[in-house]
Amino acid sequence: MKGLFLIFAAILFVNCGGPEPRRPVEVKSGSFFKESVERNKQLLELEEKIIANIIEQDTVHDYLASPSGFMYFFEFKNDTATYLPRTNDQILFSYNLVTLDNDTIYSMKEIGPTSYVVDKEQLFPGLQNAVKLLKISERATFLFPSLQAYGYHGDGNDIGPKTPLKSTIELHTIIINQDSLNLKP
Repeated sequence: MKGLFLIFAAILFVNCGGPEPRRPVEVKSGSFFKESVERNKQLLELEEKIIANIIEQDTVHDYLASPSGFMYFFEFKNDTATYLPRTNDQILFSYNLVTLDNDTIYSMKEIGPTSYVVDKEQLFPGLQNAVKLLKISERATFLFPSLQAYGYHGDGNDIGPKTPLKSTIELHTIIINQDSLNLKP
């Protein structure tokens, strides 16, 4: 009887090999990703042409290119200040958001003064990088391609998907984080 039990246990053990993974019904290639990248490149190229046209027609301002991929010009410069906001500094700033055709989406009054801990809180990418280019009491206008603004999703309210933006930003205050003082500029 003991031998019959061992044979039965051996058969049961061999047949219970464990779960077999299911094979995918459809194998996808990387073509969707490649097409998406190509669409983003085309969109960015188109928006950069629109921004370049705006700059070309604006004979009043001297535009600068940011390392992050947007253009801007200063309305007020503070030549006496030397400190630019760094990670963990707390800043107070005001900004508006308008279309590239100068239609107001959100005014500075609507948004109100904004308190922000640099690189530690959520802002759209262009705004997050733009505030680090301003010193206290400086005001500049920035032209953001949609990928630097709210991208493919918009803000869920008044800013639609794939909308390039213009924003005037004024930096009011910087509360310097103690760790920032130990870093070299």
